[in-house]
Amino acid sequence: MSPVAKFSSTAARSTSRKRLLWRLSVLTRPAAEEAVIELLGNASGLPVSSSTNLETQETTASVWFEERPAWSGRLQEFLLDGLAQIKKCGLNPGPAEISLAKVPREQWAESWKRHFPPLEIGSELLIRPSWNRRRVRKGQRVVVLNPGLSFGTGQHPTTRFCLQQLAARRRRPRAQSFLDLGTGSGILAIAAGKLGYAPIEAIEFDPEALSIARANARRNRVSGRIRFLERDVTKLPRLAERKFDVICANLISSLLESEMGRILARLAANGRLVLAGILQKEFPAIQKAYETAGMKLLASRTQGEWESGSFVWRGNPLR
Repeated sequence: MSPVAKFSSTAARSTSRKRLLWRLSVLTRPAAEEAVIELLGNASGLPVSSSTNLETQETTASVWFEERPAWSGRLQEFLLDGLAQIKKCGLNPGPAEISLAKVPREQWAESWKRHFPPLEIGSELLIRPSWNRRRVRKGQRVVVLNPGLSFGTGQHPTTRFCLQQLAARRRRPRAQSFLDLGTGSGILAIAAGKLGYAPIEAIEFDPEALSIARANARRNRVSGRIRFLERDVTKLPRLAERKFDVICANLISSLLESEMGRILARLAANGRLVLAGILQKEFPAIQKAYETAGMKLLASRTQGEWESGSFVWRGNPLR
């Protein structure tokens, strides 16, 4: 069992203390980001946020506490052992530096402003924080995300590729359905709602992440268009009740490969499948597996150590 970091029960609840947050962070590399996020989440029992410095190519994964967490030797050992296992799996964790720091709430908010610039997906979408007043282009749909203790912003290259494919595949005024496997903050499902996809289903295993996704959907006034489901992808029925025109599966490579049958069972005959969350060195094996199952790669993009791809059933016309 993981050593979940507990809130201190003896911390004073003065006004001055309420202005502070505690941040437990791991400094790593983009290649190990997803693994480190999972490790921190297991250690703390809380959602994890991350940001990447594009100049240094270092990623900081963080958990935020209202009060000082118990910083035990057991917790430190759990994190160090986890980082060692990540390295053994072939991922480069980089510095792998663990830190616990007291941070003013104002500094926390400002750090999000630095790491969350507005993101434009062509002329179709604008992803922006609530404090930004970027002028919206004519016909552009806006997704607004406010900073919570954890949320996704679309800055990660795999998420950005999914957003670009969502915008590119929309065929108005035709009805198109969308399935988001591993919705996380809900950003893809929300963007799909803004673009006019319907119906939309968003599946997430983590109940805390699902709660954040639902809140983000309400903030963007698309919650009525999205069906959020707490599900484990590995336990989805092998025979799907509904087929979808577009599926985004932003999952780790092992899941994309082991659950390929469940994923493909949900793709419509003329549908588009977007696979993301894949390290570049792992992409050839994923591509081969899906092509063997009858898919054809139409588009792919590599950024840093990540590669994503868009597939259709072999023999389908390009559309």
